[in-house]
Amino acid sequence: MKPQIAIIAGGDSSEFGVSLRSAQGIKSFIDADRYETTVITITKKAWQAELSEVEKYPIDKNDFSYVSSDGKKHNFDFAYITIHGTPGENGILQGYLDLLGLKYSCCGVLAASMTFNKFACNRYLQTFGAKTAKSILIRKGDSFDAKNIISQLGLPCFVKSNVGGSSFGVTKVKAEETIIPAIDRAFQEGDEVIIESFLKGTELTCGMYKTKNKTVVFPLTEVVTSNEFFDYDAKYNGQVQEITPARLSSELTAEIQAQTAKYYDILGCKGIVRIDYIVSRDSVPYILEANTTPGMTATSFVPQQVRAAGLDIKDVMTDIIENEIGR
Repeated sequence: MKPQIAIIAGGDSSEFGVSLRSAQGIKSFIDADRYETTVITITKKAWQAELSEVEKYPIDKNDFSYVSSDGKKHNFDFAYITIHGTPGENGILQGYLDLLGLKYSCCGVLAASMTFNKFACNRYLQTFGAKTAKSILIRKGDSFDAKNIISQLGLPCFVKSNVGGSSFGVTKVKAEETIIPAIDRAFQEGDEVIIESFLKGTELTCGMYKTKNKTVVFPLTEVVTSNEFFDYDAKYNGQVQEITPARLSSELTAEIQAQTAKYYDILGCKGIVRIDYIVSRDSVPYILEANTTPGMTATSFVPQQVRAAGLDIKDVMTDIIENEIGR
């Protein structure tokens, strides 16, 4: 019998739809000759196994199983988490799966919760020499002053949720009078807002994964958009040019790849991780954020980088699954 793989998608954030697209990408990437895959969608209202548009079964949260219409109980051998946002990117789901003893694709509770919190993650990485933008954290209920923020960070600056992704709730602020509405908008995504100084340079991203036997760092992708920044439309509606491999010197490429592998280990990551950077005009890489459950649609960065590396995405998926359940 083939190992049973649960592809867990959905979640409780604005990134729900993106997650579902990633789930379909992962389902197409996993070797169907070796594994049986089932997409599991979870929300606050319901957890269900989706075998088709009409055939759906509730998940028993006691053991993460479901019973099909023929009365057969189905359990899983491995979970591939592709939720972008809570509860799959911040450690909550990982803790649940740890209690059940079910192996999964990405990092554990501590690394997930830390990387999900952009402010905490970047401050932590600073202690290991990482360069980041200047930033201020505001929690709901905190008092703050627009003039003081601008005096510390300058204009333009970026206002975004501290615990969200896919550019939901992100604003590039160019004038003092727009900073308060931008903060209000970011608070719609979560209870913490991070405000960062503007970094001028080239945006890059680097994916990688590790197993017990090897480290694979992918080619870099250069992100070029005519939009104000790499916003939702740029990411998902084609308003961007994604160049893989990036147009960098071999020396700078190797430096960023080495940094990515270093941060992967420092954070205690697992599975596929993507780290985003801005490279300044004087060729200094500044880390933007670490993504421990990166997008995995057919056109997402990581699949692009896998192809550019001359690898087969099915082999990468097999590496990640077998690293955990190795028979």
